[in-house]
Amino acid sequence: MTIPTVNVSALASERAQVGAGDLALIESFGEGRTMAWGELDELTTTIARAFAGSGLVAGHRVALAMTNRIEFVATYLGALRGGHVVVPMNPWSATGELMRMLADSGSRVVVCDEVTVDNVRAAVGGLAAALDTADDGLRARASVPTIVVVGGYADVGETAFESYLDNAPDIAVASPSDPEALAALLYTSGTSGNPRGVMLSHRALLADIEQVGRIEPEPITSKDVVLGLLPLFHIYGLNVVLGQVLRTGARLVLVRRFDHEETLDIVAEHGVTNIPIAPPVVAAWAGRGDLRTKLESVELVLSGAAPLDHDLTDLFVESGGVVIEQGYGLTEAAPVITSTLTARGREPDGSPKAGSVGAPVPGLELRVLDGSRREAQPGDPGEIWVRGANLFSGYWPDGREAPQPDGWYATGDVGVVDRDGDLSLVDRLRELVIVSGFNVYPSEVEDVIVELDEIAEAAVIGVPDGETGEAVQAFVVPADDRSSVSETVDRVRSHCESRLARFKWPKHVTVTTDLPHSANGKVAKGRLRAQARRESLGLS
Repeated sequence: MTIPTVNVSALASERAQVGAGDLALIESFGEGRTMAWGELDELTTTIARAFAGSGLVAGHRVALAMTNRIEFVATYLGALRGGHVVVPMNPWSATGELMRMLADSGSRVVVCDEVTVDNVRAAVGGLAAALDTADDGLRARASVPTIVVVGGYADVGETAFESYLDNAPDIAVASPSDPEALAALLYTSGTSGNPRGVMLSHRALLADIEQVGRIEPEPITSKDVVLGLLPLFHIYGLNVVLGQVLRTGARLVLVRRFDHEETLDIVAEHGVTNIPIAPPVVAAWAGRGDLRTKLESVELVLSGAAPLDHDLTDLFVESGGVVIEQGYGLTEAAPVITSTLTARGREPDGSPKAGSVGAPVPGLELRVLDGSRREAQPGDPGEIWVRGANLFSGYWPDGREAPQPDGWYATGDVGVVDRDGDLSLVDRLRELVIVSGFNVYPSEVEDVIVELDEIAEAAVIGVPDGETGEAVQAFVVPADDRSSVSETVDRVRSHCESRLARFKWPKHVTVTTDLPHSANGKVAKGRLRAQARRESLGLS
């Protein structure tokens, strides 16, 4: 594989050389600011100088806790140009979680905006108080970061973004040229719910950008107008959406928040041709009578980050007139692994194969192994293993659980490869529930539960059980409030007993008004496990 450069920020310079005056970024909110490629490249260098002038050196971490806006893009690239490590954070995380990420990463600076500054201030203040009484080990790892505020009021001890740039020294910026240098540290929650930092090098980020770009036909081209709805603090928005825009010189329309009406109007107003989204957006738009008209300019819809319901996909296609292509990825893979755009088999009408997430992108190897670490037969489930230049360097800070010496990495996901070589996902291996020695895949039970018209959403986890080791617990959200809790529980139990083997029956059914979701639309099962533990202790 030919990787075009060794520092991600150089992609912006390359675009500026091709067309400095071409429009790169459009904000769909406020005054509708725009920025051309030449301006973006110049601002990127100014930000790199400002970081250097404030005492940052290569390897120092810079946290970004902003909404989608021009300054997010420029600060991301500016930090990389200066050799720093970017730590994109969900600014709406709980204060304690933001504190843990700031402390764990040792970020020296956190850049926020007028929308996110209050939450960031609370987290930095909490971290400062914690460090006052912390042990020497924590004080050595962590520091109280400087807060830089974009577009808002800077309090005492903070710095306004404009002032930060005004003090940038007029020095040459020499970007580090080691492709293995750490570029980004992205936090993902494991089964414990505690965030872990995924170490992504420039090599990994650039390799994924190149791999996706080698799909034929290209998902994003220089002629595209791309919807920048996915949060840039997430790897999907950061390296799939922004990464391909940087690679191709496409135009990115930045959206601050999702509103099912307003966002469709933005698509129509700007003539958006390419829409990368997550399943919650599909659910909000599917079935609308005006969807086909609103999406008239759209040529490609890409869904990722979480599995997409088959019926929902069909409804979207029927009402919108645009096929949805899907993909599968991991933060640890920067993130794309497969895409239906590379699928070897499709439906007779040319649409993506039902249930498939496609075949590996160019330059990436994939295999499915059974419990004995042998290649699973077509149609048999097994753990998904991958190998490619886009893989991470392990978890922060010591690189633990990195890919094996031969390059292969066990994803922890369970999948099935069909005879065409296309992948379908089954479940997360770590979410597997083992009841009396028998494997229960939560997705199988969830699919059965949502067959009931009165159930809008379901999530299944495993909980400790004295008799069977683990038991199945289902959390269900009723579609309406016409039935009592006990009636809903009885219907769920009865339906599961008619459709599933006995060991797969939910032993516990919790009726709730909603399920917790992460920023990319996935059910946050770590929070459900915490809730189940509280319930078992009689605390809730």
